[in-house]
Amino acid sequence: MMLKRIATVLAAVAVAFAGVLYFDLNDVQALIGIGVNAYRTMGAPAGTLTVERAAGIDPSPLLQVPASSASALSVAAGEWPGFNRTLTSERFSPLDQINVHSVSRLRVQCTYDIGQKSSFETGPIMLNGALIGTTDQDMFSIDPQTCRQNWRVHEGYTTQAKLTVNRGTAYLDGKLFRGTQDGRVIAYSFATGQRLWQTTIANQATNESVPAAPIAWNGMVFIGNAGGDYKGNKGRMYALDANSGRILWEFYLVPRSPGDVKRGPQGASPLDSGTWHNGLHTPITGGATWTSYTLDPQTGELYVPGGNPAPDFAPGLRPGDDLYTGSIVVLDARTGAYKRHFQLVPKDWHDWDISAAPSLIHSRGGKRLLIEAPKDGILYGIDLASNAVLYRTPVNRMVQEKTAFSVGKPVHFCPGSSGGAEWNGPSYDPDTNLVTIGQVDWCTTVTLDSADNINGVALTQVWAGNAYFNPYDMLGKQDSSRDWGGWLYAVDADSGAWRWRAHSNYPILGGSTPTAGGLVFFGDTGGNFYALNAANGARLWSHAMDGAIGGGVISFLTHGRQRIAVAAGMTSIVWPTKRANARIVVYGLADGTNDNPTTPK
Repeated sequence: MMLKRIATVLAAVAVAFAGVLYFDLNDVQALIGIGVNAYRTMGAPAGTLTVERAAGIDPSPLLQVPASSASALSVAAGEWPGFNRTLTSERFSPLDQINVHSVSRLRVQCTYDIGQKSSFETGPIMLNGALIGTTDQDMFSIDPQTCRQNWRVHEGYTTQAKLTVNRGTAYLDGKLFRGTQDGRVIAYSFATGQRLWQTTIANQATNESVPAAPIAWNGMVFIGNAGGDYKGNKGRMYALDANSGRILWEFYLVPRSPGDVKRGPQGASPLDSGTWHNGLHTPITGGATWTSYTLDPQTGELYVPGGNPAPDFAPGLRPGDDLYTGSIVVLDARTGAYKRHFQLVPKDWHDWDISAAPSLIHSRGGKRLLIEAPKDGILYGIDLASNAVLYRTPVNRMVQEKTAFSVGKPVHFCPGSSGGAEWNGPSYDPDTNLVTIGQVDWCTTVTLDSADNINGVALTQVWAGNAYFNPYDMLGKQDSSRDWGGWLYAVDADSGAWRWRAHSNYPILGGSTPTAGGLVFFGDTGGNFYALNAANGARLWSHAMDGAIGGGVISFLTHGRQRIAVAAGMTSIVWPTKRANARIVVYGLADGTNDNPTTPK
């Protein structure tokens, strides 16, 4: 084992040396980071999962609650046409061929190997007989029955981003839409992959990018820019014409200054600098978006998760409420006009973005709810009739989360700056009335730097406020990956009380997907893929995969048979995971039959 570790280190050094010769500094840092993470994961333990239930929960593995009439069929039952399936982001699949009785027969049906080691976080979609996925540079279409490639396009652009990632695509009227690390939004033909148009909405020169999975509705594509941790960058949201790429409106998620670029008509906003009281050397920064979005097609309201303010760990340099960072901002999707906002993480000093798209649900109790899980380890339930926060349920380990930072004094806090819910948000099962949410249980230590040093950071550089020596500790020093883990919580949508919870020895980054078969599917960064009983968390099936699960988990029909597809093989400079090729893995029942031929409901 020691010889293997030495060999891994030497290999990393060799790769880094080659990078010095042939690549720029960003490439070298990424290569070294991946090599170091490969070393850290040598001898990583097998996956473990421990389930705990609240009092009164029936532990029977085959427990299955009756189907609910609330099982939404707003999209075709056998398809998964968007990042979170529906525009309202419930992530529930109304398919039940694979169920509590048949899931033991689940087997790999086919695999599409991307042929790259990538920070593979795509949320695949499946509709019109094709499964679509993305990497930072590529988009591909495969046959969901055989994993045979229909087409694949490669952009081949250059980027200075250290973390190269893309989280997925949107579909509308025969077109696919995605963002890129060099600041563009691109449309393609669904049938052929031919590029149709491209529009630039972000400035790569200032370290802005567009990694989010867009959503599309009513002839429009909705997407924003990332890069809010870089000094001077501001989050913005856009609507683009789906046919031409023309910018229909732009909305600044933090106050726009007189010199800031206008890329299109401005959505009406009451926001000004009055909620920020920054000094001369502290430009308003933050509020970027980097995951996906939610839209209510009945009201035409767009729900935008807003990222953290910067400098991340130094709230004393940005006194005020720092709006609209740490907020869900609700806009008129047609005009970009401000409607209202919910600031769930006020005065954020932990880099606890509201990152993931919220879920809009109709609960069993008759409420219209907004459900959100930021990186702060809390699940929030908001009554949309009154806009009141009904509950704040902790769904993670909480340590020194309220301790203020002071210059030169290390503070260890949980969840850390890479903790909580990341790019995959809550899901909702109408049959059980349970919200499920995956969590990263990983803590961070931050030592606040002096105000002079923080303000001395150059524009467009990472601006966190942490005093560090190792460049990989810019956003805080993470605990060892031997001390991390993950949670999957199941919470009653009406009361906010947890009914069961599962703890993994690896973070849970990928999507969680409940189905009408009485199951919830999810995976962890150790490559462990699970199916649990959705009603009580009983473990019914698992499969150890080669590489971390960091992307979407989707359910669909192909040739009349239900399949589960997983985006696996995430290899990242941020997450200490096994080096593995990115791939799509498709599962189905081993004998091609099912125990409930009435699917879909």
